[in-house]
Formats: sequence, structure tokens, C-alpha cells
Amino acid sequence: MVEGHSVHRIAVQHTRRLVGRRFRATSPNGRFAEGARLIDGRTFSRIEAIGKNLFAFFSAVGTPDVVMHVHFGMSGRWSVADAARAKPTTPTTRLTLEGDGIVSHLSAMTVDHGGVDFFETKRAALGHDPLRADADAEALWAKVSGSTKSIGSLLMDQSAFAGVGNIYRCEILNVARVHPEVKGNQLTRAQFDAIWAASVRLMEWGFTLGSIVTVSPEEAAAVGKPTLRRWLYNSARCGRCDGPVRSWQIQSRTCYACARCQPLDGAVAVPVDAAAPALFNSHCASESLEERLAQPQKLRVAELRAALEAAGLPAGGKKAELVARLDAHHQAGGATIRSARAAAADKAAVNESRAVEHIAEDEDFDDGAPEWVELPGGFEVPGGEEEDDALLQAAILDSLATPAKAKEAATDSRRKTKRAPATEKPKKRGKKGARAA
Repeated sequence: MVEGHSVHRIAVQHTRRLVGRRFRATSPNGRFAEGARLIDGRTFSRIEAIGKNLFAFFSAVGTPDVVMHVHFGMSGRWSVADAARAKPTTPTTRLTLEGDGIVSHLSAMTVDHGGVDFFETKRAALGHDPLRADADAEALWAKVSGSTKSIGSLLMDQSAFAGVGNIYRCEILNVARVHPEVKGNQLTRAQFDAIWAASVRLMEWGFTLGSIVTVSPEEAAAVGKPTLRRWLYNSARCGRCDGPVRSWQIQSRTCYACARCQPLDGAVAVPVDAAAPALFNSHCASESLEERLAQPQKLRVAELRAALEAAGLPAGGKKAELVARLDAHHQAGGATIRSARAAAADKAAVNESRAVEHIAEDEDFDDGAPEWVELPGGFEVPGGEEEDDALLQAAILDSLATPAKAKEAATDSRRKTKRAPATEKPKKRGKKGARAA
């Protein structure tokens, strides 16, 4: 699900690129034909984000505004590009805007339209958005403290906390040290304040970084895990205390909590279905191969097979069998390292010049270019036998691109790396009240 921080980023970007211009509007798949006809030729006057919802206003002199409401759902997208670089439409493209050398395509679960009254009705049904200057924490406290719902449910209730999704729900409560099963009317004011403060802080980070990151670099360094991005979502152990994480369903969504960091008192029962979480490779909260190597359950089948083949082990069977086989191999002391070609490809994929770190190794064999190679007998990964093998492998890697990029780059790891322009450091946001959207 597209969470609120991402929706706010789109509002800001489209304020920069689209607002103030007039466009030709069409509906390529016909599912927004009437709305496209009404906004065709009008000025895109403003765009507003509230929670997971976008409201785009189109104006014309002497007539009421037409308001387009967008809810992206699980995988919507609203692109904008120079006309010469615009991608073609797809069967899911509901709206295309063209004009001033710009082409914009919109695909979303919900795209509907109405007037200003339509907007006001939608707005009234939504709760308090941690990223908006007009959020009213006092009104939200009144709603939460009078509810018999669990705080885990309330955080996902868009009429209460607008914009919070499942990943943020789990991370916010861990940061605030509150268990998801505590009911709204059982919360102390101090607990609520901690939850609201965490909501604002974590979602502001997501807005700035463009990714759900809930652990600051300083916090990650303090717990000895410099690459840690989230405390417990989709993890078996808590990133803060290393205690076991438990998961269960709250309104058909998997919730995670750490019993050490988020203890329950006697007034609240532990969910009967709470258990060790079934880990998976999350597309919403993506992790690098380096991070997932520490928990083989998160590896894709192709990655598991590659690791097993590198270790000289059978690579056939279902995923559960592959995970068990790789776990057993690690526990038996088997160790693998990144191959020379794959390591070079990793650096090329992140545009790191060989001048940054001189690499003496070089190889080129007709052997299928494996990404991982088994250490010969008598060699060990530095660091000691007690540490987890996968974590030791991760410590060796200076930088690791995504598996897809690494595989593509590995076919020509000797190519000269071109230095890309330095990534611009994100500018500090001004006060929320000054935001255009």
C-alpha cells in the first residue's frame, strides 16, 4: 500500500512540475473518461495530500473548480516526464495530461471527481495526518482515548491517523514502546504523546528520504548495526534489543511487536495467535541482498539456488527445502564470499570508481560468472566462529547493489566505471505550515 509519506512527496513534486499549467486531458483506458473531459484545458491550480489521498484542483475562469480524488491502492503511480522521454500508456493508465512539453500518466486504484463539496465531504471523513500543519493532536487524543479499539487498529484507521500504513504502524509503536494490543482507552497521555511524536518524526524521515527508514544512522551505530533501516517489521529479532519478535493478525494485516521493548501489563492479554513471524521478501520495505543474507527466509528462490550452487550443494526443491539446506550449511561452518566479478559489478552498479578502493583481484573464466564462491578448506571469514555466517559475509561487502543490477553488471565486470554526478543532498524542509501542498 502506498503510505502517506509517498503521497505527500507526489504532491510536492507535482506542485513544482504541473501546478499553474493547462493540459490536454484524456483517459487512455476509458475509466476516467468523464473526469478527463471536464478537466481538459483547465488550469491545474493546486494539489493537496491528506493521508493516503491526493486531491487535484482544476480551475477555469467563471466556473467552479473540478476536484480529482486519487487513492493509489497497492501499486498505483503518477508519473511526469519531458514529452520526448515519456513512456507509453499501459492498460491501467486512467489519465494522461499533455502540455508545455510535459506528459503525465496516472494509474491508481481510485480516480474519481466532483466539485468543492465533494472534496469537503472526503476531507471530513479523514483523520489527522502527521505530515500536515493542520493536524490536531488534541482532537486525535480525544478520539483515541475514548475508543475500545486497540492502538494497533487505531493507527490503521484512516479516520484517526491519516496516512499511517502497516509498516509505519509496527515501527511507530516499537519506537514509542507501546504494545499494539493496548486499547485506546487504556493509553496514558504520555503514551499517546510518544506515539504521535514517533508518527510525525518517522513519517517526516520517509518524506525526506523517499523510503521508510525508521532508524537514524546514530541509532544504528549505537546498536552496532550500521545498515539497520527498520527496528522490527518483517524481522525475527528486534533490532534494538535482539529480543524475539512476535507477529499476529490485526484486521487481516500482520502486526509485529517485541515483548521486551513493548511489554504488556496484566490488564492486556497476549494475543493467542502471536508467534514467530513468517519472514518474506517485502516489496514495500525492500532490503538489500546484504541485509537479507542474514535471514535466508527472505532470499528469493533464485538467490537461494545461487548460494547453494556456490557451496556445491543441491539446488533443487521447494523454497522451504532450500532455506533449510542453506541454514544447515551455515550452521555446519560453510562460508562463501562474493566472487571477484560480482564484487566488481556491485561497485559498478553504484558508480564507485576503482580509484576509490584499489582492487587487485581480477578474473575472467567461462564458468557462468557465479556471484558467490565457497571458501577453500583452511580459510575462514574473519571475525570469529560465534558470529552468524551471513552477517560476516555482509561485513565484507563495502557496497552491494540489488541482485538484478548485480547480475546484469556481472556480464561485463571489466568495463570502465563512469562516475555519475554526485547525488544532491536532500534539502531541509521548512516549517510544515509553509508547505505548498
